[in-house]
Amino acid sequence: QVQLVESGGGLVQAGGSLKLSCAASGRTLSNYGIYAVGWFRQAPGKEREFVASINWSGARTEYTDSVKGRFAISRDNALNTVYLQMNNLTPEDTALYYCGTRRAHGLGSQDGSQYDYWGRGTAVTVSS
Repeated sequence: QVQLVESGGGLVQAGGSLKLSCAASGRTLSNYGIYAVGWFRQAPGKEREFVASINWSGARTEYTDSVKGRFAISRDNALNTVYLQMNNLTPEDTALYYCGTRRAHGLGSQDGSQYDYWGRGTAVTVSS
């Protein structure tokens, strides 16, 4: 079993920044192998949507159009942690942000059903 814990959410004014973290742990993490990580978000009353993903090495990243140029995903495998730097936030970014892992050499999927493990999320609220 792999546990994922997100942190870094909070309340911020429009135009502000937050940096989310997704820390992986668990007895089976070393056996989990190479994995991609994806960030997803779910706003109240809306479906969960893909935000960004990163491959194992960190060399490949992917973003949904609405966050391109504002968000940056990165990872530190020595710390088993993936980050999501979010800049120039808008009220439309308000949501519960989740990270998920998927065993893959390439990027994670934009399809959440392809992921093996999920965290419980961290809430981001952007005020206007």
